[in-house]
Amino acid sequence: MMPRDLVLTRFRDVVPGRRAAPGVQVPRGDDDLNPDMRAEMEGRKLVQAAVLVPLVDHPEGMTVLLTRRTDHLHDHAGQISFPGGRVDPEDVDAIAAALRETEEETGLPRAHIDLIGQLDTYVTRTGFEVTPVVGLVRPGFTLNPDTFEVAEVFEVPLAFFLAPDSRRMESRIWQGRTRYFYVYPYGDYYIWGATAGMLNNLAEILGDSSQATVG
Repeated sequence: MMPRDLVLTRFRDVVPGRRAAPGVQVPRGDDDLNPDMRAEMEGRKLVQAAVLVPLVDHPEGMTVLLTRRTDHLHDHAGQISFPGGRVDPEDVDAIAAALRETEEETGLPRAHIDLIGQLDTYVTRTGFEVTPVVGLVRPGFTLNPDTFEVAEVFEVPLAFFLAPDSRRMESRIWQGRTRYFYVYPYGDYYIWGATAGMLNNLAEILGDSSQATVG
C-alpha cells in the first residue's frame, strides 16, 4: 500500500517533460515504441486535450479510477481511458478542461479532488496532445456517468500498475506495418494505448525504475 504522504512527496519535485538533452523537453507518445511513426506525426496541428488521473485515496489502499468508453463513439470507442477530453475555448487551461470533462463524463465532483501534479504530455497517433493532470480523490463521492460517452466507471488498485509484471508489450499489424504497444490486462479489461503510456509514466514516478518507458 502506498501512503498518501509518499505519493505527495514523489510528485512534489516532478517537472513534466522527459529531457532529451539539456533544456529540451520531449513529449511521450504513440511513437515511443514505433520510431518510424514519427515522420507521419511531425508537423501536424495537434488538438489540445486533457485528462484527470484520479487516485482514489481509500483507507485500505489507493486505486486508479478509469472509464470504459461506449462502443458508438467516433474516437477510441470501447477503450479504457482516463476521464477527459478536448480543451475548449472557454477552459482557462488544461487543468480546467480535465476537471470539467471529468465532472461531465463521470459526475465526480471537483470538491472531492485535490490536484497534486501532472504527468508528461502525451501525443497520440490520432493527433491529440494530451495533458494528464493527477489528483487525489477523497472517497464518499457519488458518480453519475454520462451514458452517451461512458459505458462504465471502475477502479483498479494502484499497486497493480506499480508491479512490473502487470505490464506486457504486444504488437499488431496496422496498415501493413508492425506496431508495438504496452498493455495492462486486468480481469476483463484490456488497458492499452495512450492510457497505458500515461500509466507507465505514473509507475515511473511512484514505482521502481524497472517500469521505465522505452523511447
